[in-house]
Amino acid sequence: MTTLVGFPARPVRVNAELDAPLSRWLWLVKWILVIPHYVVLFFLWIAFTVVSVIAFFAILFTERYPRALFDFNLGVLRWSWRVAYYSYGALATDRYPPFSLREEPEYPARLDIAYPRRLSRGLVLVKWWLLAIPHYIVIGFFLGGFRLGWWSGGLIAVLTVIAAVIMAFTQKYSKDLFDLILGFNRWVLRVAAYVALMTDAYPPFRLDMGGTEPIDTEELS
Repeated sequence: MTTLVGFPARPVRVNAELDAPLSRWLWLVKWILVIPHYVVLFFLWIAFTVVSVIAFFAILFTERYPRALFDFNLGVLRWSWRVAYYSYGALATDRYPPFSLREEPEYPARLDIAYPRRLSRGLVLVKWWLLAIPHYIVIGFFLGGFRLGWWSGGLIAVLTVIAAVIMAFTQKYSKDLFDLILGFNRWVLRVAAYVALMTDAYPPFRLDMGGTEPIDTEELS
């Protein structure tokens, strides 16, 4: 990951590749297979919260997010994204996610956040709660609050299960559903990076669909 001065047009980059072929029925038991990851992530997210509090005060007094703390929290987000991609956040790969905080370029789900040289002292006081409220409302529908008969869950999980059922009968993962699911996940991860104080760039209210992060024209100039 390259350290950048200021903020690139897209400080949070989410990329993923749809694996093929995928097992028609493995998705039925992935909730069991990822239990070890859930146990580890439970403790990692406790540490993530503690690190974020420490980073809050570091930014408030120094305008800097300590690099070691930044890399740790980025690692937790990467780990979580890989597990979500394997399980019911996408079900788009059958490659078991590694137990790793590091960047794993060979894994089909990748996350990168540009390290900021400086962050606003003023924004750190309000962006994780006040400024993020509109996004909390939106991603609340993505992650929870959606009911389908007796089962309730987030829109991402509902669409993922629909894609898996279609795949079970057709042996193909719907490309349209994949693009939509990735767009929702990309939105969630952008908000997560913002409220974790890892960037001052406000997340766009935009559904950038597809596995590849869009390229801004200003980045090519």
